[in-house]
Amino acid sequence: MEKIFALQGLQGIRSVLDKNMFPYSRVLLKLSGESFSNKGEFGINYLLVKNIAEQIKAIHKQGINIAVVIGGGNIIRGNLVAESGIDRATADYMGMLGTVINALALQDACEKLGLITRVQTAIEMRSIAESYVRRKAIRHLEKNRVVIFAAGTGNPFFYNRYNGSTSRNRSWMPSNIKSYKSRWSL
Repeated sequence: MEKIFALQGLQGIRSVLDKNMFPYSRVLLKLSGESFSNKGEFGINYLLVKNIAEQIKAIHKQGINIAVVIGGGNIIRGNLVAESGIDRATADYMGMLGTVINALALQDACEKLGLITRVQTAIEMRSIAESYVRRKAIRHLEKNRVVIFAAGTGNPFFYNRYNGSTSRNRSWMPSNIKSYKSRWSL
């Protein structure tokens, strides 16, 4: 049976790589949106994104399949926007779009390093990403592509931050997954 590992944040990757042994064939990495920006700031710091991409490449070079779940808190926080008066569901959809922005930034950084990537979203956006299809995600991993998941579950009122890896994004993994938790941001 193949071994799979779930990591939250780059600290988890570093701790495993530092040991020079990684017995798992697939990794699900959960990155918060805050890992794409300087502490306390909004927006995207491309140098941080490039650093994340370099670490993803380091794992990829070891023959490990990588899928990434991205947050969007550096762009917008749906729950905070809702507190300002915007309809809660609308605010949550805005937050989902923030995750797509981050996914595209990570895809760009990874591809500039020579990695082949695919972005899959829970909300249909044909011009910029594939819709999430479990079998396609598995096939991309089998073809050694980095798969980046965005837009959470596509449903308002559910957050990647609190659910960790959403059930939709974990559906390509067997139930015997091992999990490692660490800090989400750099």
